[in-house]
Amino acid sequence: DTSVLNLYLCLECALAGLKKGESMGAYCNDSLTFSPNHTFASSQNLRFSKHVHDNVHGNIYLDPLFLKFVDTEEFQRLRDLKQLGMTHMVYPGAVHSRFEHSLGVYWLAGEAVHKLKAHQGLELGIDQFDVQTVKLAGLLHDIGHGPFSHLFEREFLPRVLKGSKWSHEQMSVKLIDHIVDKHHIEIDTGIIRRVKEMVFASSEFPLPKTAKEKHFLYDIVANGRNGIDVDKFDYIVRDSRACDLGCNFQFQRLMETMRVLDDEICYRAKDYLTVYKLFTTRADLYRTVYTHAKVKAIELMVVDALLKANHYLDIASHVQDPSQYWKLDDTIIKTIETAPDQELREARDLILRIRRRDLYQFCNEYAVPQDKMENFKDVTAKDIICSQKTSGVILREEDVVVSNVRIDLTRGMHNPFECIKFFKDYDSEEKFSISNDRISHLLPTSYQDMIVRVYSKKPELVCK
Repeated sequence: DTSVLNLYLCLECALAGLKKGESMGAYCNDSLTFSPNHTFASSQNLRFSKHVHDNVHGNIYLDPLFLKFVDTEEFQRLRDLKQLGMTHMVYPGAVHSRFEHSLGVYWLAGEAVHKLKAHQGLELGIDQFDVQTVKLAGLLHDIGHGPFSHLFEREFLPRVLKGSKWSHEQMSVKLIDHIVDKHHIEIDTGIIRRVKEMVFASSEFPLPKTAKEKHFLYDIVANGRNGIDVDKFDYIVRDSRACDLGCNFQFQRLMETMRVLDDEICYRAKDYLTVYKLFTTRADLYRTVYTHAKVKAIELMVVDALLKANHYLDIASHVQDPSQYWKLDDTIIKTIETAPDQELREARDLILRIRRRDLYQFCNEYAVPQDKMENFKDVTAKDIICSQKTSGVILREEDVVVSNVRIDLTRGMHNPFECIKFFKDYDSEEKFSISNDRISHLLPTSYQDMIVRVYSKKPELVCK
């Protein structure tokens, strides 16, 4: 039979290819070849690694050391933290979690440090200690994150813990120590110390003097120097995909061509616009997704629900103790919603309003002029009430809520490119900054937007 003979010949060819160490996928389609995602497989013993398939990066391999952290209740908690909080109420596909984001950052951190080691390993002195440290920092960078994206940390806690400087980076550091002690993980204390320093790298807390050694490694996961890091590489692509938005930023280009000069990761001058797309794509996500007017309305309602439930559930008390904090996740909403306790009635009613789409009503917004931004103070509900006219319905402070939105290119009102260094080509040892006017006159001269949005808690007060 001819068909059987053809099938046999095809199998013979495929097997011959496999004997040479080639992938069957390469023979499936002349226009589509499948290359392995694991670019440094030869240096790893994959037999002892766990294989996870990620819908953004493909195959991710977790070595035994990292599995000791992943297979803990503290890390598995990240499955119950949606990466974008309540955004899924507007963008239904945005249900991905901090768990998969953390795996993605772990993977990209490993890819980045391996590429630097392959190209400059001897020159920079990158060893296995460094590789494991950077990968573990990527894996655990968000271990202390609160529920509902940044809402918990930036909008709820400041209202119940007056004057508190609590941050999820601080809790991440506490949880790392807690996990190591509780689960008796045998790991070099030097790795743990540097992992915690790398988690802090993008925060306002100063790094210790020990972090000055191989400082470029601290820029891979959370870059406090100029904002270019694998954390952003992952969430920009992952969030865009989940919300079905186009993303023309290609982080792979930056990872392939980056180079360390004078202890700093630098980029080819010709990749200036790729770097620019990183910041503008992030700003677009903030404008169209993260601070969407309806998303903010729902978040404001969640904040009010948490505030009303806090006196009974004592939610804020969890943030001081890592042994209690890991129990706090997005399911707190379901706890409030299903609890019969009379003390939770007001909070429960707010959650019910969200379910029934009876949301706080957007009234109006004001874009702060560029020349007023520097000294502009956040607008409050009291400011709105004091400025209302006496005719018609008289609003009370509790009827109104204000959202002060800031969207920037990672460095507030400053140009992030001032802190980024470039090089001309691989034969050059000189690093330099590039000013906007050397690239294009179409690039922005302002680097931050401020928008004041006013919402009514009672829809009936809003004119239709």
